[in-house]
Amino acid sequence: MIRISVSLGEGYDVNIGQGILSSIGDAARRLFPKGHTVAVVTDDNVKELYLEPVLNALTISGFRPLSYSILPGEASKSTDTYFALLNWLASNHLTRSDIIIALGGGVVGDLAGFAAATYLRGISYIQIPTTLLAMVDSSVGGKTGIDLESGKNLAGAFHQPSFVLCDINMLNTLPINIFNDGMAEVIKYGMLCGPKLLNQLLDSPPKDKLEQIIAECITIKRNIIQKDEFDTGERKLLNFGHTIGHAIELLSDYQISHGAAVSIGMAIITRAALMQKLCPHECLNVLTKLLSSFELPIKTNYNAKELYNAALSDKKRQGAFITIIVPTAFGKCELKTIPVEALLNWIEMGLEPFEPSF
Repeated sequence: MIRISVSLGEGYDVNIGQGILSSIGDAARRLFPKGHTVAVVTDDNVKELYLEPVLNALTISGFRPLSYSILPGEASKSTDTYFALLNWLASNHLTRSDIIIALGGGVVGDLAGFAAATYLRGISYIQIPTTLLAMVDSSVGGKTGIDLESGKNLAGAFHQPSFVLCDINMLNTLPINIFNDGMAEVIKYGMLCGPKLLNQLLDSPPKDKLEQIIAECITIKRNIIQKDEFDTGERKLLNFGHTIGHAIELLSDYQISHGAAVSIGMAIITRAALMQKLCPHECLNVLTKLLSSFELPIKTNYNAKELYNAALSDKKRQGAFITIIVPTAFGKCELKTIPVEALLNWIEMGLEPFEPSF
């Protein structure tokens, strides 16, 4: 097992290993010796696979476990689902000494985390991510939230978890397209500041070394967010591909998955950077090769104006300016603040065909 410590909030550990789900009861009891009730929030798919062993482990450790299940998918990150969850927590009389466990992928983690951040003005919560995407990205760092009609994650709060448990055996039950969705975020970390990670991905299949790859991604994220917990500077790097990616998700009414949308977003920005001679051909070549190897898309049918208009509600916009993340070298990206209207030109350049040379 690999343990990574994160020095945010009150500080917490991220445990990564095989077959460690059964340890959740003991871990929760060590963290919350006076806790009585644990509300496990999950979705209908994960419920059938992993809810029972989690409830059993919590019961053995002396907790009163309750469970709340939502429909799978981005549509559940809504105000209706959020308020229903808050009312359920209240009807079951959870107190500030009780805890929430998010058992699921990014939707469950974001929703349950936001409920934990706001119920009784904040109670503790634990993340048990069940997808690769959630393990390497959304479960760590304390970003919680729900979607509004105007865009993704527009209502939320920073609320750090008390513990994160990543049992990589859970990834064995993922459909291949959901696993590949998570690989978009893994590749993102390599492009940001992980030349070692990029070389690992180029050399051999990730399933041969999942524990190490997940740990490397979390370490990269940990090192960034510890310098910028509230996303005012360096943490924005983690949004490489996300401004356009979120626009694609919104335009598709979330029928295009997060990983696929981010994959397209990274490809568009990298093509635009290459056309402006801001990065070498190697950046686009490696990115395209890796994304294609996991059957992730690099093109979209949406035009530049549609993408631009959908991106105007992006959280990284500040008044008349927006910050984009631009590759500058193999395994290196930089923040670039541009006038909002200049984003349209970036998107137009990124949509131009520009074939890599493998």
